[in-house]
Amino acid sequence: MSRTESFLRAPGTQLRIWAHRGNSSAAPENTAASDEAARRAGAEWIENDVRTTKDGVPVVMHDETVDRTTDGTGPIQSLTAAEVAELDAGSWFAPAFAGQRVRTLGAQLDGLKTRGGNLLLEIKGEHARSSVVRIVQEIQVHRMNGRVFVQSFEPQHLRWVRELAPELPLGLLRFALDPDPVAIAIAKDLELTSYNPSDAALQTRPGIIPELHAAGVAVNVWTVDDPNRWDALERAGVDGVITNCPAELAGWNAGRFALAG
Repeated sequence: MSRTESFLRAPGTQLRIWAHRGNSSAAPENTAASDEAARRAGAEWIENDVRTTKDGVPVVMHDETVDRTTDGTGPIQSLTAAEVAELDAGSWFAPAFAGQRVRTLGAQLDGLKTRGGNLLLEIKGEHARSSVVRIVQEIQVHRMNGRVFVQSFEPQHLRWVRELAPELPLGLLRFALDPDPVAIAIAKDLELTSYNPSDAALQTRPGIIPELHAAGVAVNVWTVDDPNRWDALERAGVDGVITNCPAELAGWNAGRFALAG
C-alpha cells in the first residue's frame, strides 16, 4: 500500500469494510479483543483512535477521558503511560473481557503485524506537531508504513503526516460537507486519498461522490450499521463503510454479490 494506491472501488466489487474501533459490537472498543473479533469477522481494515498520555506516549483510546471505557477516571493527558497500562478496559463491556488493557500504539501495531490486518488510524483530539511526530515515528519504527492509513478531522494533522511520511494515505473526516470538497481534496497541502464524511452529511449531497471520484479521491462513510443504508451507499457508489458491525457487513457483501452473480 502507498499513497499512490487507489482506494476507489472498481465496478462490481464489494464495499470496503473498515471495522470501527475494531469489532466494537462484539468486544470492547479499541482493545486487542475487538481487533481480533474484527479479523475473524473478515475485516481487512481496523479503525482505531490514538491519543497521547501525559508523558507523550501514543495510546489507543477514543475518548478524551478514560472514564467511559476503563475503571479509571480523568483525562488521558493527565495520566502517564504506566498509569494507563494498569487500567481495565474490558469489564465495562462484559465480564468475559475483564483484564483487557488500553494498548500503546506500538503494541497495537505489533499485534497487527503478527496476527494480520491493516490500520485506519484516526489522530483524535488536539495534538501538537511533536505529538504527531511521535505517532508517525511509532508507525515507522514498527515498519508498518505499508499497512497504515491515517485520518483526522484536523487538516493540520494531515499536513504534518504528509511532511513526515509522504507515503502514508490520508483521509479527511467531516461531520458536515465542505462547500467544495473537491477543491479541498485536491489541495496541494493535503493530497487526500479519501474524503470521509458522516452518513448524515453525505445524504445532504450525494452528488459529491462522482465529483470526488473524478478527482481520484475515494469516499468512505461513517458510522453505518443499517443494511438499508449499506444498500443505498453501495448503489450511490461509495467506496467503503466504517461500521460497528463488520461481520454483518461482510455477510451482506457476500449475499448481495452472490445474488448479483
